[in-house]
Amino acid sequence: MGAKLDDSKPIFIQIAEEVESGILDDTFPEGSRVPSTNEFAAHYQINPATAAKGINLLVDEGILYKKRGIGMFVSEGAKKQVTDKRKTQFYESFIVPLMNEAAKLDISPVELETMIKKGGRES
Repeated sequence: MGAKLDDSKPIFIQIAEEVESGILDDTFPEGSRVPSTNEFAAHYQINPATAAKGINLLVDEGILYKKRGIGMFVSEGAKKQVTDKRKTQFYESFIVPLMNEAAKLDISPVELETMIKKGGRES
């Protein structure tokens, strides 16, 4: 399992995001079993109900499914679903504020594209 948990967002969200990241990087390929809520709880020393809340978010979204008595598994099409979800989040969290700030600074789309292509490298 991944990095340590932090205080920047709820733990159950971090658990869900860790599973999503594992799906994106093929740690958890489609059809594979993901760690149980008890495994997450033991690893992070958290309440199993908190871990379950994060896993159940992904079940509700159709990213994971439950095999009774066996565990949670990655749904077919989950990687595309997570990718689409993360792209939307990226757009809302980064692109919209970027475009709003560019408009305030009177940065043209062409100038903004040049800045992006430059990639933050000094000239």
